[in-house]
Amino acid sequence: MANFILRVPNVSKSFSVSASSNGSYPRSSTSAGGVAGPVIVELPLDKIRRPLMRTRANDPTKVKELMDSIAEIGLQVPIDVLEVDGAYYGFSGCHRYEAHQKLGLPTIRCKVRRGTKETLRHHLR
Repeated sequence: MANFILRVPNVSKSFSVSASSNGSYPRSSTSAGGVAGPVIVELPLDKIRRPLMRTRANDPTKVKELMDSIAEIGLQVPIDVLEVDGAYYGFSGCHRYEAHQKLGLPTIRCKVRRGTKETLRHHLR
């Protein structure tokens, strides 16, 4: 298992992140031993559940513009993902997610935050 320190500019905290090959989300902790904040990681698209995907249609023009931008310079803003009991749920970044799908990219950069089942229920209301 590999370990590295993630340093975020203009933030006085550093996070220790462990990566594993079993496909699970890297666990993190702050250097002070407190509660960890969100971690930026690449996740496979097929591991992200999109429970609200059918509630609205994406703007095809915006998806196309994002596809062009991602193909040229890469994704600039990660999507927000909630991790609950090892499962990943995406409630935002719909256009960016679809652009990655249409480009055939296997992963997407995500800002992953851990949550509880109650937090997930709140997002599903």
